[in-house]
Amino acid sequence: MLSRTADHLFWMARYMERAENTARMLDVNYQTALLPQSAAVAEAGWKGLLSISELSGDYASRYGAVSARGVMDYMVRDERNPSSIYNCLRHARENARAVRGTLTTEVWETQNHTWLDFRRRLASGSLQRDPAEFFEWVKFRSHMSRGVTLGTMLQDESFHFLRLGTFLERADNTARLLDVKFHALQTDFYGAASEKDLEYDFYHWSAILRSVSAFEVYRKVYRSVVEPEKVAELLILRSDMPRSLAACVEEVLENLRRVANEQSRETVRRAGRLRADLQYGSIDEILATGLHAYLTQFLDRINDVGAGISRDFLVGQN
Repeated sequence: MLSRTADHLFWMARYMERAENTARMLDVNYQTALLPQSAAVAEAGWKGLLSISELSGDYASRYGAVSARGVMDYMVRDERNPSSIYNCLRHARENARAVRGTLTTEVWETQNHTWLDFRRRLASGSLQRDPAEFFEWVKFRSHMSRGVTLGTMLQDESFHFLRLGTFLERADNTARLLDVKFHALQTDFYGAASEKDLEYDFYHWSAILRSVSAFEVYRKVYRSVVEPEKVAELLILRSDMPRSLAACVEEVLENLRRVANEQSRETVRRAGRLRADLQYGSIDEILATGLHAYLTQFLDRINDVGAGISRDFLVGQN
């Protein structure tokens, strides 16, 4: 396969997944902002989201004070923000158009319709009327894109590069989504907390679980009230949870092996080492290290794997 074709497929999938995960992070903050809390705590949550996305400086230079409406506009519709949902869906469609002959008709039409419908929804004021419904729509279109890809495309190299992009981006964003918790709340697992703090903590973790479609999964696996340690275990170490770090890295490694060549040995090795650490890790060890520190290290390692894929197979960063 031409490296340019692989590049377009890889980034088409990454941008589509990034749009979905941006919607998920925004939805977590929007839902938790509805809980009883002080203005300072609410503002800290939105600041945390910008910080995790590494966009605090750019936002401050153009929007000034942090507000829920400002952050949502910036992260959803701002054409000058390269990570906005607007730009993610636009770039996904542009990359799909560049390799239209490699995709099935259904995959191309799904990408094209998503972009056109997104613009119509923005123009109609859908985001302002009901942010939660708008974010659900973004997630639904991403689900549809993956489903059409799985259901219609030949599982050749093109398919594997699409999957690589999807799960590399999902791993990165799941880690960032978890980390939002620790920017929004200043207490740790083992610090003293009042009954009111514990109640807020329960609703905050429940919102995070719902944002990754994992609330029902959590109740099925653990059959208990929502506990932070178990939420972290589910979203980090459970390989049977589709959005967990373990599941994502397993998919990255499997698809990387399918397209591997002599040049990619080191990248495969690093992906395999990361998978082994997740496969044999324990939540107690992770919490002893500190969840924020662990997630920061994970992000460095998964981004290193991504850089290796770009270096080994693609024409350059998109």
